[in-house]
Amino acid sequence: MPDWSVFGDPDNVTLTDDSVPDFFKICVIQGVADAGPGFSGGVGTRIGSIFVIFVVSTFVTIFPLLSQKFTWKLSKWFYLFARNFGAGVIIATAFVHLMDPAYGEIGGDTCVGMTGHWADYSWVPALILISIFAVFYIELFSEVYVERKYGYSAEEPDIQKLLVEVTPAPQIENDASNSCAVCDDETSTGKKEDGVDFDERSIDSATSLYEFKQQFAAFLILELGIIFHSVIIGLNLGSTDYDEFKTLYIVLVFHQSFEGLGIGARLSAIPWPKEKPEYIKYLLCLAYGIVTPISVAIGIGVRTTYASSSFTANIVSGVLDALSSGILIYNSLVEFIARDFIFDKKIRKRTDELLYSLFCLTLGAGIMALVGKWA
Repeated sequence: MPDWSVFGDPDNVTLTDDSVPDFFKICVIQGVADAGPGFSGGVGTRIGSIFVIFVVSTFVTIFPLLSQKFTWKLSKWFYLFARNFGAGVIIATAFVHLMDPAYGEIGGDTCVGMTGHWADYSWVPALILISIFAVFYIELFSEVYVERKYGYSAEEPDIQKLLVEVTPAPQIENDASNSCAVCDDETSTGKKEDGVDFDERSIDSATSLYEFKQQFAAFLILELGIIFHSVIIGLNLGSTDYDEFKTLYIVLVFHQSFEGLGIGARLSAIPWPKEKPEYIKYLLCLAYGIVTPISVAIGIGVRTTYASSSFTANIVSGVLDALSSGILIYNSLVEFIARDFIFDKKIRKRTDELLYSLFCLTLGAGIMALVGKWA
C-alpha cells in the first residue's frame, strides 16, 4: 500500500492543486486514501443475520436433494425451473455481481488501477481470461484422465440409451399403486422423465462413473467460484455501515437463496454412483450455506479494524471477484447453457419444455441482475 502521507493531507487536497498527483486525487475522492472502519452499530442484528442466512441458504440448497431422497419427488416443471433459473442466476452473478465490482475495485479508473504496476495493464479482463483458461484446462485434462483410466470415451455409443432401447417395457396394470405420486410424466418404458428421479436410472457402471467424474469436477469448480464471492460479501455485511447493512441484509438473503437453488439443482442433476457416499452431497450444500455466515461473523469480529474501502481490501476483493467471474462465466456458458440447450437434442424436440426453460433462464438472469442494484 502506498504511503499516502508523502502526497499531502487528504482533507486538504483540492482538484485544482497541480502539485498533487491525479491518482492521489482519485484515491481521496473514492475514500481509499483515508479509508477507515465503516461499522456503526447493530451488533445484535448482524449476529441474527448469521443464523438467518445460514438456515435459508442451506435449506434452499439442500431442497432439490431432499426431494430425490424422499417420496415427494420434484415435478418435472419445478425441476426445470430450479435448474434453468439457477443457471440464469449464476451467469448474472458472473457479470453483474463479480465483473462489474472488479472493475470498480481495480479497474483503470480506480485508485488501485491508477497506482504502481496496477496502472501498467488492464488486469480485470486479464484475470478473467486466466481463470477461464484455467477452468478449461482443468476440465479438459480431468476428462482425458477419466477416459483413459476407465476406458470410456464420449465418442462411444451411449450405453444408457442402448439399455433403455433394448429393455422391454414393463406391463403396467391399471392400478392406483402404479401412478407417480407427484410426477405426471413418464416415458414409454414406464420410467420417469430424465432430470426428475436420477436414483432410479439404470446406468452402466463405467458410463455412470465417467459422467459422475466429469460433472462433479465441473460442479466443484463452480462452487469454488461462488464461495470466493460469498466470503467478500459476508465480510462487508458484518462490518459495513448500519444503514447500508439493513439494505444489504435483505438483498443477500435473496441473493444467497437464488444461488443456493441453482447449486442444489445442479448437484441433484449429477448421476451419483451408488458406491459413493450420499453425505458428500449434503456436505457440499453445507459448505455453501456456512461460508457467508462465517464471513459475517469474521466481519463482526474485525469491525473496528477492517476497512472495506482500503487499498489492500480493494486489491483482494477485486482479484477474487475477477477470478470468480471467469469461473462462473465458463461454467454458466459451457456447462449449463451449451450443455442444456445446444448439445441436448431431446429438449429441442419438446417445444413446451424448451420455451419454459428459456423463460426460467431469462427470469433468473433478470432478477439477479436487478438484485445487483443493491448488492
